[in-house]
Amino acid sequence: MSVAILGAGAFGSALAVALAAKGPVTLWGRDVGWGRSNPRLPGVTLPDRIAITDDLITACRAQTLLLALPAQVLRPFLDRHAAALNGRALVNTAKGIDLTRLTGPSHLIAQACPDAMVATLTGPSFAADIARGLPTALTLACPDARTGAQLQHQLSTQVLRLYRTTDLIGAELGGALKNVIAIAAGAVIGAGLGESARAAIITRGFAEMTRLATELGARAETLAGLSGLGDLTLTCSSTQSRNFRFGQALGSGADFDRSTTVEGAATAGAVTEIARQRALDLPIAAMVDRLAKGGISVENAMDNLMTRPLKEE
Repeated sequence: MSVAILGAGAFGSALAVALAAKGPVTLWGRDVGWGRSNPRLPGVTLPDRIAITDDLITACRAQTLLLALPAQVLRPFLDRHAAALNGRALVNTAKGIDLTRLTGPSHLIAQACPDAMVATLTGPSFAADIARGLPTALTLACPDARTGAQLQHQLSTQVLRLYRTTDLIGAELGGALKNVIAIAAGAVIGAGLGESARAAIITRGFAEMTRLATELGARAETLAGLSGLGDLTLTCSSTQSRNFRFGQALGSGADFDRSTTVEGAATAGAVTEIARQRALDLPIAAMVDRLAKGGISVENAMDNLMTRPLKEE
């Protein structure tokens, strides 16, 4: 089956590089005047097997489309282009929750494109690592097991290993919620609160992720896999993560480029609203939401968390 990637940012371009090892790939973006050297992937030359285009109709001729678009951009994109996408295998790579509808990317795609087969590709990965051919393992989630197996074989390479699951909700929420916790972990390190505090944030943050995901229908074991715990570990421990860097800037009082996409900030707001509606206790997510909006300092946020009533783990 032919493959096209919609979204020529760092991650979409990196996936194109990885998949080009198996055969021709189309990469679509609105502004691809940079040719074979995407400035978002410095030092990487896109191979000739990648057909780069700004013509969406041409790209949508492929049978499998990977949607490598930010979560908050996805809904307006679908509103404009659903007709061109419908009827194909659509693989979401966004990690977030739509602020308007409080739902994940795959649900938005399924609503806009009812005749499409929808899946999500997620897990611990940095674009630079994938583009350099470094070994990476991801989760491919698809409710239809047969289609999931086909996509798994189509999109796996010698250095990109995909594990499949039918738990689309769990895989997608793991990728979205870990960004919220990564902001908290970055804030802890930026404020100089130490590695022990970061370990506590990661552990208790994982508990919050599991609590919310299972409430929304996910399987707990999915959160313990690559798309949850694996991605959480990566993004809470590396400055390659935009969410971690954003939190680090909040904690240290440093400037941060607001044009940089930080999915976790928007996701924290969506999570806080879902928690309110469902009467769920998600204190770290709530503090991240307030931090991102400038409503509380890191010191006060930590005080609030540390002085909560004592309880069993």
